[in-house]
Amino acid sequence: MPYKKPEIEKIYYSIGEVSRRTGVSTSSIRYWEKKFDELSPHKNTKGTRFFNENDIETVKLINHLVRERGITIKGTQQKLKDNREETINTWKIVEKLQNIKKNLSDIRDEMEEQHEDQ
Repeated sequence: MPYKKPEIEKIYYSIGEVSRRTGVSTSSIRYWEKKFDELSPHKNTKGTRFFNENDIETVKLINHLVRERGITIKGTQQKLKDNREETINTWKIVEKLQNIKKNLSDIRDEMEEQHEDQ
């Protein structure tokens, strides 16, 4: 049986790792950190940022509101301040629907390929 390297669950991620996971540039993450109290990564004495899973989810949420929905920074700040829980719930529903849409599209493409092969 081949050796399987155990997966290590990380607690903290670098800004580069967060950028790759979220598709948000490092400069945007740094800017949003200044604008949103909800985004507060740990920093060491050198100022290196360490993001946890909650920070990553916050980056994704801000990205959704600012880039996908087109809400201004000020509007996003207000939305997170006034009704953060409702905003998160709505975002998660949208995310699930987008995944369902992608899965259905993949299934359709697969069925079309099979039909062409016959």
